[in-house]
Parts: sequence; C-alpha cells; structure tokens
Amino acid sequence: MNKFTRVLIPAFAVMVAISTFAVRPVQAAEPNRSITVTGVGTASVTPDAVRIVASVSTLSSTNKDALSQASSAAGAIRDVLKKFVISTKDYKTSNLTVYPEYNYTQDKGSVLSGYRATQSFTITIRKAETAGSIVDAIVAAGGDSVQINNVVPFLVNGTSSTEQARAAAVADAKARATSYARLLGVKLGKVISISEVSAPVYVFPSVAAEKVSTMGSTQIDLGQQEISVTITVNWALN
Repeated sequence: MNKFTRVLIPAFAVMVAISTFAVRPVQAAEPNRSITVTGVGTASVTPDAVRIVASVSTLSSTNKDALSQASSAAGAIRDVLKKFVISTKDYKTSNLTVYPEYNYTQDKGSVLSGYRATQSFTITIRKAETAGSIVDAIVAAGGDSVQINNVVPFLVNGTSSTEQARAAAVADAKARATSYARLLGVKLGKVISISEVSAPVYVFPSVAAEKVSTMGSTQIDLGQQEISVTITVNWALN
C-alpha cells in the first residue's frame, strides 16, 4: 500500500501542474497609438547680399577689334571690383561671344554692319548696402558698352532665420496635434519621430537696375526674403 501511494503522488502533482498552466489566460498586447501631423513655419529677413549680371557689348568693323574693345571695357569692370575689394572668387565670366551682325534693307537685303563682341559677368556682392554704388561705378567705367542685365538680392547667412522658421514649424505641428488629441479625448505623449519634409525654401524678389543718370545714385531695394520650413512629427498618444 505504501509503495503504491509513493508512485501516485508524483504523477498527480504533474497532472495538477499541467492543468494549472493550461488554464492560465493569455492577455493580448495593447496596440501602440500615435498621431502624425505636418507643421509649417516661416520667417522673414532682409537679404544681406546681391548678385549682379553685367555685360559689355561692342561693335566694330572686324571681329578682332570688337573683341579688343570688349576686353578693354571688361577690364574696366574688373578694376571697379578690385576698388570695392570684391574677391576674385565672387565674380566670373558667364558668357563670351563674337559674331557678325547684319542689318536688313529692302533694296540690298542683309548687309554686314560689323562684328559684335559681348562678355557677361556674374558678380556676387556680399555687402548688400554697397550694391548701388558698385552698379554706378561699373556703368561709369564701361560707358555705353555696359548693360546691367539683372540684380537679385539674396541671403548668404540664413542660419538664424532658418532656426526661427523651424521653431515656428514645431509650434505649428504641436498645436495641430494637441487640437486633434483634444477632439479624440486623448493626450499627447512623447515624440516618436520628426523629419524635415524639404530643405528650407528661400523666396526672394528680383529687381532690375537701370543705367545710372547724372542726377543721382542707383538704389537697390532689397525687400524682405521669406524662409519656409515644413516638418512631419509623429507623437505617441496616452
């Protein structure tokens, strides 16, 4: 009798353990909840630099003379840039052409009027307040062969303004997320992820500078440049 009892007790214990394990309920993991919103921020700033496209154009009886005259006028522009301490890395020749130029008449048709040489420069002025004076000096040095083709204010150092735009974008995203959370009856948790949808966008005006008159100096109106940043933020919901 004692021997039989000693055999059954371990078997019964194993059965009870298995039974207890089998009936233990399995709890489903609660799904993670989150909300994703887009925020947009902008900041306005005055441009601190100006890009100028200037050209010289001369007409002569031979292409050699035309190119020589254009080169002389281009040299006068370089002298002006040196006077205003514009670094050589901030200006370059963007175009150089020499070609025959014709006039059309009804009785003779196309008639060669000479050879035209043109050289264009792209100039970056890093002190925007001096741009008008530099335009005046270029026109005075090159005379009637000079054309100012384009003047564009732009921003060289936009770090501070970009930070302002990013801060505004974060505030905008948080305001949107908070509004949705309130409508849904939940609360915002920690930020799961944030990404900048695109690099900061710089929007600036383009202005034209005409040949200076003897009555006054040229003024470059810089206007305001807008920097825009767009971000996407994912928040956990509590």
